[in-house]
Amino acid sequence: MSEIVLKFTRAGHVENIHRGDVAAVNCAGKIISSVGNANLPMFWRSAAKPFQALPFVKNGGLEKYSLSDEELAVLVSSHSGEDNHVALVRGILAKLGLDESVLDCGVLRPLNSKAYKKLIVSGEPILAVHNQCSGKHSQIIALAMMLGVPYEGYTKPEHDAQKLIFKHVAMASKVPEDKLEIGIDGCGVPVFYLPLYNMALAYARLSTPQRGDWGEYEVAAKKIRDAMSKYPQVVSGTGRIDLAVPEITKGRIIAKIGSDAVYCLAVKDEDLGIAFKIEDGSFVAVTPMVIAVLKHLDLLTKDEAAELDKKFPPVLKNHRGEIIGTIETAF
Repeated sequence: MSEIVLKFTRAGHVENIHRGDVAAVNCAGKIISSVGNANLPMFWRSAAKPFQALPFVKNGGLEKYSLSDEELAVLVSSHSGEDNHVALVRGILAKLGLDESVLDCGVLRPLNSKAYKKLIVSGEPILAVHNQCSGKHSQIIALAMMLGVPYEGYTKPEHDAQKLIFKHVAMASKVPEDKLEIGIDGCGVPVFYLPLYNMALAYARLSTPQRGDWGEYEVAAKKIRDAMSKYPQVVSGTGRIDLAVPEITKGRIIAKIGSDAVYCLAVKDEDLGIAFKIEDGSFVAVTPMVIAVLKHLDLLTKDEAAELDKKFPPVLKNHRGEIIGTIETAF
């Protein structure tokens, strides 16, 4: 059963509570720590993106299309639609000989408020390339081209690219294919339903590929991990906890958000993967939960913890900027 993990207070009284579940696992599959139900089944959402890119990277996609590590980072990103993100996606599509009209992720305003306001002021349209999943969609289109099949219909579960991705997600998470369920994600592609334990296991294997039993996929896993570690702003966006954690830890901890408050982390070269889910899907609970989990597992130095607390203080403010409450960890 999910446990209370965060309490939001006002005037000394608890106003809101958030329940959640956490699994921290090593490459051997041992649960190092847990809160609530480590085996809670849940949709992986965008936190699955590093593993959706495995077949593309393993089969030479980066080399075939002359893609850089920075471009690999945007392929596995949930980016904020900032100028550099949009330029990277457009650049990748250009290398494929395509343009953004092929993207079938839907039109979505940039997550970054400044990027969104810039579009409004300039009168430029909001396009699919601004969608936080446009990098992933570019990767799937490229995979289809590598397979020699039409990329039209690439979002459908029965498409050859999606069937190959499904097999790789099952392999990475060590969930038998007949046990891995799918739904449809916000951007229209299949999304995977599996236990938090297996999400954490996949991230543990990603954290330390040489110990992750990847076999012929070890090099691909390391490339993905290192791109995420080196280019966290590309994977996420300005002002986000996904960027702050790898920046403050100098790439030691890799962070990847999924919609509806699913979140995964990998501790580079330390054989540890973490997955958590906030039960009510509340986005406001994600940032304090990330910091709480890292502190709970003693993964931050004193200075790193202080810097994160300074950047994201555990307080609530009103519209005038006055502190009117607190955010308290309950585990």
